[in-house]
Amino acid sequence: MHKYIKYLVPLLLLFVSFTANDNANHPVLSTINDRWVDSVFSKLTPDERIAQLFMVAAYSNKDKKHEEEILKLVKDQKIGGLIFFQGGPVRQAILTNKYQKAAKVPLLISIDGEWGLSMRLDSTPRFPRQMALGAIQNDTLIYQMGQEIAYECKRLGIHINFAPDADVNNNPLNPVIGSRSFGENKENVANKSIAYMKGMQDNHILATGKHFPGHGDTDSDSHKTLPVINQSAERIDSLELYPFKKLIEQGLGSIMVAHLFVPSLDSTANKASTLSKYIVTDLLKNKLNFKGLIFTDALNMKGVSKFYEPGMVDVKALIAGNDVLLFAENVPRAIEEIKKAVERGEITQEEIDMRCKKILAVKKWCGLDKIKPIKLENLTTDLNNRNAELVNRKLAEASVTILKNKSELIPLKNLDTLRIAAISIDNGQTNVFQNVLKNYAKVDLFAIDKDARKENYDSLLSKLKKYNTFIVNFSSVSNSPKKDFGLTPQTEYLLKVLRQQRMGRVVLNIFANSYILGKFNEAEKVDALLMSYEDTYYMQDASAQIIFGGIRANGKLPVSVSDYFKQGDGITSAKSVRLKYTIPEEFGVKELQLARIDSIVLNGIKEHVYPGCQVFIAKEGKVLYNKSFGYHTYENKTPVRNTDVYDLASITKIASSAIAMMSLVEKKGINLDEKLSTYLPELVGTNKQDIILREMLTHQAGLPAWLLFWPKTMSKGEYKKSIYSSTQTDSFPVRVAENLYITRSYSDSIYNAIVKSPLGEKKYKYSDLGYYFLQRIIEKDTQISIDKYNERMFYSPLGLSTLGYKPREKIDVTNIVPTENDTKFRKQLVVGDVHDPGAAMLGGVAGHAGLFSNANDLGILMQMLLQKGDYGGNRYLDSSVVNEFTKCQYCVSNRRGLGFDKPETDSAKDSPVCDCVSYLSYGHTGFTGTMTWVDPASELVYVFLSNRVYPNADENKLAKSGIRNSILKVVYQYLN
Repeated sequence: MHKYIKYLVPLLLLFVSFTANDNANHPVLSTINDRWVDSVFSKLTPDERIAQLFMVAAYSNKDKKHEEEILKLVKDQKIGGLIFFQGGPVRQAILTNKYQKAAKVPLLISIDGEWGLSMRLDSTPRFPRQMALGAIQNDTLIYQMGQEIAYECKRLGIHINFAPDADVNNNPLNPVIGSRSFGENKENVANKSIAYMKGMQDNHILATGKHFPGHGDTDSDSHKTLPVINQSAERIDSLELYPFKKLIEQGLGSIMVAHLFVPSLDSTANKASTLSKYIVTDLLKNKLNFKGLIFTDALNMKGVSKFYEPGMVDVKALIAGNDVLLFAENVPRAIEEIKKAVERGEITQEEIDMRCKKILAVKKWCGLDKIKPIKLENLTTDLNNRNAELVNRKLAEASVTILKNKSELIPLKNLDTLRIAAISIDNGQTNVFQNVLKNYAKVDLFAIDKDARKENYDSLLSKLKKYNTFIVNFSSVSNSPKKDFGLTPQTEYLLKVLRQQRMGRVVLNIFANSYILGKFNEAEKVDALLMSYEDTYYMQDASAQIIFGGIRANGKLPVSVSDYFKQGDGITSAKSVRLKYTIPEEFGVKELQLARIDSIVLNGIKEHVYPGCQVFIAKEGKVLYNKSFGYHTYENKTPVRNTDVYDLASITKIASSAIAMMSLVEKKGINLDEKLSTYLPELVGTNKQDIILREMLTHQAGLPAWLLFWPKTMSKGEYKKSIYSSTQTDSFPVRVAENLYITRSYSDSIYNAIVKSPLGEKKYKYSDLGYYFLQRIIEKDTQISIDKYNERMFYSPLGLSTLGYKPREKIDVTNIVPTENDTKFRKQLVVGDVHDPGAAMLGGVAGHAGLFSNANDLGILMQMLLQKGDYGGNRYLDSSVVNEFTKCQYCVSNRRGLGFDKPETDSAKDSPVCDCVSYLSYGHTGFTGTMTWVDPASELVYVFLSNRVYPNADENKLAKSGIRNSILKVVYQYLN
């Protein structure tokens, strides 16, 4: 037995050192003495134990020859693991299954995925680089990212992610770390590294702190040469090592040692830290008491490979104290050289055995004792899951940093005073950032390539002279200090001209490495400056919303970039003042659950209930569903887009007449309990004189439902020439439809017909006619037309670029959805002219019909009402008047509010809305196939827009189908 003592003693010492640590969850400490570990270890030959120390580079985008080379190493050499680089997830999964099946001992599969799998693989989610994450003030979000990356790794059969990068980047010229670091503040780096690490390791994906002892203060790249760290041991201990110490205290599973020359720690000429026993064994293992796995950085990097041949570098790395030899270039030769080193006494087999057991312990911890093949079905879909999108959104929202905000310019206010130009300096194309801006206001889009010639920039500047607010976004994909991070002189020129010519206020948003600010002279001179760190979908989306106040900004600059911009700088913006655009998962609702809405809508299209539609849903001030479906017509030529507008029909009653009346009740003191003739004296002596405004607004004034005006203007199917003209002239100035104009005086004929109409019993009867009177009252009191009044008071200040009357005057006709193919009156397809004949004969402006909008803008207006008249930091209506108009007025016999429809309380009667809503809710429907509803109890805004009247309005399939309310039921099922 005595001949085995020399083998048992080191293992006993190893056992004591591990069990002395009370961290039961440590990837090595908790499993080193597991039965599976012992069993596998006992079956390995000395050569196979050496082979377990190798992790070889594998690719899923290379040829069959590469695949066979890896397979040979797995089968013949019995290597311990693989690090996958470029390729795709399905291809990698197929190869992993093949390699694992061939392995005697299950392979540790790793990836270098600091910002997720997409750092190496296509078709996978990309998370922000660590510099962007360094701006975040809530480290829980970093933990959540770690969790999601862990899920994706496990789904793809990966066990180790070589992250986080724990380098403190305090050298702006660092060519290899830079944006890969959390920043220059050691505590911020440590805290975020721990959050990232725990997010992964709590889900059994091994984290790797790198690049020990700290790669942040270099100006050269260890992939190309051996960088030098000329700092004292004391400075390195207090700064560079700080995050690693904290990670070790928190149970970090592995560390990667960098290829650096650090004279204060090991002065041996040209000796990389990876090969230094002083650094790996004495410092990391002994002084810092690190018990986890120690990886070399890739052994093919010039930081070590230029000084030693393959095989020899592996031996030296092993002697230095590393456990895993990463990216070995010649495994068979390396194994032979290691065996020779054992024979020479440079390293013992016992030391190799101990490292082998550590690797096996990690394999056990990762679940490789119960390995299963990776399921290929739905793999890409599972990786690109909705939680990944939610995490990405949260990270982007929390990282965007406001560095300057002169006169509190952002969030932008007083939108009716702004003429906004959004200029993208990138590749000459508009982008997500610009399109999100258009959700909030009328914004004209411009784009120019950052490398375009000066004359192109001058041409652009000449087009910008009519604007007074400029939102400039600069995007760059370069992280290289030598390339000025992608900054071009032309960009500086544009901003300089805008500033010097005082053309207006400038908001600059930079999607680039934050160190660009040290070279961007004009950046500190703009009115407002946002640092968005990266040119990604989520950063573009978040920063656009921050500019308009849909999201608050909380980010802080993680590095100092100039005398003007310092680490920790960042202005926290005011609370959210406008709608935020997000996804259902923010409410804990899965997109798949709300996909039932898609099914309901698409079935309506299939059944020819409508050719297309828009659906908008906002809850608690957050838009979680805003989709367009189908086409403008059944010919399927023009798909419906979110920017397209629909004829709102009777929604005009609340979105125009009611809100205008609210304003006049509040500001002018109109009394809703006064007689109609008080405000329209010409009605004295008629049967309308004693109508009470409140009764008229609730449809119980006894008015007829409607009157048909147009038949009297035609004779035998032809237009009366005294009334209509095919061309617009002074005598026929009012547009009814394309090539159809009516005399201005005919509006009096319409009005007189209404005045002479009979009155019925004062009970609830829905009627359009009262809104002709309301229009007169509003226009008499305001001295301007109702369309201009509402545009001035509501639509323009709210930023509603699509909501309004007469859309042809401001919207391209290709963005206007047609309504009916009117074969009787207008004898044409109605596009951009109001569908309602009476409103059309008034020129498209009426109290009961005439408004057009997309779902988004109508949703904003309704959100303002939900918020009791407050929106965007402005108060439009007093809360008391909103409450008064939206409550039930005569609840026993009439469900209506003032203009607003309400849920029916009598179960024996039909209700305009499903019984899922609260009785506090209110809204309206429209004849053309529209509906909007607000529920204060659940803070919900709902908009449904369609052109169900196409090609004709004869059969109301939409009302019979119950589609609008079926959608609401789904919403309440999952969101209430």
